[in-house]
Amino acid sequence: MDYIPNTDAELDAMVRETGATSFEELVAAIPAGLRPCPFDLPPAMSELELRRELAALAARNKTTGQLTSFLGAGAYEHFIPSAIDHLASRGEFYTAYTPYQAEASQGTLQALYEYQTLICRLTAMDVSNASLYDGGSAVGESAFLALNAHPNRRRIVISSAAHPEYRRVLRTYTAGLDVEIIELPARDGVTDLDALAAAAGEHTAAVMLQSPNFFGCIEPMQRAGEIIKARGAWFVAIVNPISLGALQPPGDYGADLAIGEGQPLGIPLGYGGPYVGFLTSNRRLVHRISGRIVGRSVDTDGNTAFCLTLQAREQHIRREKATSNICTNQSLMALRACIFMALLGKRGMRELAELNIRRSHQAAEALGRVPGFALKFPRAPFFNEFVVTCPISAQTICDQLERDGILPGLPLARFYPQMERELLVCVTETKLPEDIERLVRALREVSSR
Repeated sequence: MDYIPNTDAELDAMVRETGATSFEELVAAIPAGLRPCPFDLPPAMSELELRRELAALAARNKTTGQLTSFLGAGAYEHFIPSAIDHLASRGEFYTAYTPYQAEASQGTLQALYEYQTLICRLTAMDVSNASLYDGGSAVGESAFLALNAHPNRRRIVISSAAHPEYRRVLRTYTAGLDVEIIELPARDGVTDLDALAAAAGEHTAAVMLQSPNFFGCIEPMQRAGEIIKARGAWFVAIVNPISLGALQPPGDYGADLAIGEGQPLGIPLGYGGPYVGFLTSNRRLVHRISGRIVGRSVDTDGNTAFCLTLQAREQHIRREKATSNICTNQSLMALRACIFMALLGKRGMRELAELNIRRSHQAAEALGRVPGFALKFPRAPFFNEFVVTCPISAQTICDQLERDGILPGLPLARFYPQMERELLVCVTETKLPEDIERLVRALREVSSR
C-alpha cells in the first residue's frame, strides 16, 4: 500500500487500535488485484531533467493542429476566439470548482448568472442551472429528475440513435434502481416513431431523444413531442448548442428538459475534457432540477447582489429529500461558454450554425461522388455530421489515412458492430474547402485500389 502517506508509527497505531496482528491483516478484505504493485520508478531527476522528459513525452502526442481531423461524435473542433483564453485565465475567475463561500465571489456568480441567461435564450427554456460535469451526467440527472417526479413510473425510454456513451451513463446512473431502460430502434437514421408510440406507455417517466442525433441526423422533435405528451411522460431533448443557431430550440417544441454537452461553446477538445454539461427546464420544474442556480437580488443597501438562490435542494443540505448527488458545477468551463456566446451574439451563433451546415453539406456531396462511397441516410436532413458507407472496412480506411495525417471520421463499428463499413464524418467551420478536397482525394485513392 505504498500510496498511503502514513508513517510506520501511524500504521502501527492503526493495527493496535483495530486488534489486527499486522497491517496486511488489516487490509486483507481488499482483493489482491486491487492493491497496487510497488512503483517501478527511475531515479529522481532534477527539475531541468524532469521538464525535458515531460516535454519529450508530450511531443509524442498528435493534435488536431497537426492532423486534418473530421472526427466529431460528441466532441467537436470549433474555432475558439483568443479573447476566451485571455478572459477565462484572469486570476479572479481561474477556478474550476464551485465557490462555496459564494457570496464573497460576486464576479464568479455574475458570470454564472449570465451563463444561465444565455443558455436559456439559446434553448428557449425558462431555467438553467449553473452547469453540470458533462453531457453524459446531464442525461443521468434528467433520468433521476423524471423518476422522482413520477414515482409510479419506472421506465426511461431513449433512442438508440442517441450517443452510445450517454446511453451507457444512463444505465450506470440507474443500475441500483428498479428502473427499466428501453432503447428505441432507428430507421433511416432517425428514431422510429411507431416504436416510440408503442414504448411510451403509462409506465414511462421520460423519453430522451437527441437531435442532431449520433449520426448527425435531425430528429422530428415536434412530432415526437406530441406522442410523448399524449402519454404523460417528460420529453427530454438532448441538443448540440451550436445547432440551435439554426434549428428550432427545445422550448419551441415543448421539451420539459433540454440538456447537452457544452464543449462546442469555446472549450477545446483537450483529449476528452474537462467539458461542461448544461441542463435547462421550464419554469414549473425550477424546484426540481439538479445542481445550483445563481439568482440576482439586492443587498441591504439596494445594490445588485448575486447568490446561490436554490442551493438548498442538494444532497449536502436536504439529504434524504434530495433528488440528486450533484452539488457542484464546472465554473471555469461555464465561464468559457458564457464568453463564447456573448462574443458571438445571436447573429454570430446563427452564422456559425449556417456555416457548419453549408460546409458539411458540401463535403457530403463531394464524398458521395467518390466511387464506392455513398451517404448512408440520403433522405435524412443533417447538421454537421453524416454517415458514409465505404467500399471496405471503415477502420481500415482510417488506419490508412491516418498515416497521411488525415482522420477521416469515426468507424461506427466501435458502437454499432453491424456497421463495419460505415464512417461518421464531421465537418465544422474549421474545415476549409481545401481540407475537404484533401479528404476527397485520399478517399479516391482508396477507392482506386
